[in-house]
Amino acid sequence: MAGVLIPANQDRAKLGIAMMLAAYLLFALIDTSVKWLVLAGLHAFQLSFMRYAGHFAISLALIGRGGMSFERFATRRPALVVLRSGLLISSTLFNFIALNYLPLTVTSAIMFSAPIIVSALSMPLLGERVGPVRWMAIVLGFAGILVVMRPFGEAFHWAELLTVYNAFALALYSILTRKLSGQVAPQTMQFYTGALGTVVLLPMAVISWSMPASPRDWALMLALGLWGWGGHELLTRAHGFAPANTLMPFTYSFMIYLTISSYLVFRTVPDQWTMLGAAIIVISGLIIWAREGHNAPVAQ
Repeated sequence: MAGVLIPANQDRAKLGIAMMLAAYLLFALIDTSVKWLVLAGLHAFQLSFMRYAGHFAISLALIGRGGMSFERFATRRPALVVLRSGLLISSTLFNFIALNYLPLTVTSAIMFSAPIIVSALSMPLLGERVGPVRWMAIVLGFAGILVVMRPFGEAFHWAELLTVYNAFALALYSILTRKLSGQVAPQTMQFYTGALGTVVLLPMAVISWSMPASPRDWALMLALGLWGWGGHELLTRAHGFAPANTLMPFTYSFMIYLTISSYLVFRTVPDQWTMLGAAIIVISGLIIWAREGHNAPVAQ
């Protein structure tokens, strides 16, 4: 029997990894498309609205399949659910603004300090113990951010501060997701994220609206919501097939995807400082991952 169970578990883990890789491919498609569209003259407010309007439409259709009663949309933790959604929405908007000024590789490198920030905040917010090795890795990760940003040099751009905010917002979003797991259904969280993003961003989208110049731009703009919903759905489902400590290293596929698309679409190659800083951030994240995996209880 044991010989049968192990391959089945391995197959489930492989499926979870495949879902994780697919999720971050969709997120990379969003960032690449948004950079293309903002350079074409469309505003970040408009694109953020389309990202969440599509997300909202899909979530509403799915959660309302069994009826549109109030109970199907209710949650026992409305304040935390709304705060979680607000963090993701603000992060998306600021990321779309930053993409108008920064290369994809810079925004992705800085935002991937989010797992490091999660580790730093896990002690005060979650009551988890953070040992000296993890603190060293956290300090190393923040050093990597400084290498990418070069805040006191000519290469520094103010939009990098928006990306730093995004990393902190995504870290808090991750912590709230962990706290709400098991208390609020993933579909409910998806619904509130789409609904809040649509309502909050609609007035700004109307004011800043510009018509896309080509059918290709229309297609990319309309696809943002589908890709956003699909990415988060795959991300959630991946954790049902494999534990977080198995999936975490594959999140860095996002940087690889964006490095490739940055070159293929925009002919942009990261400079040596961005590559060095990104490598430091990845090493820091992997040290934290390895340490958390070492300290984690063995599943029975």
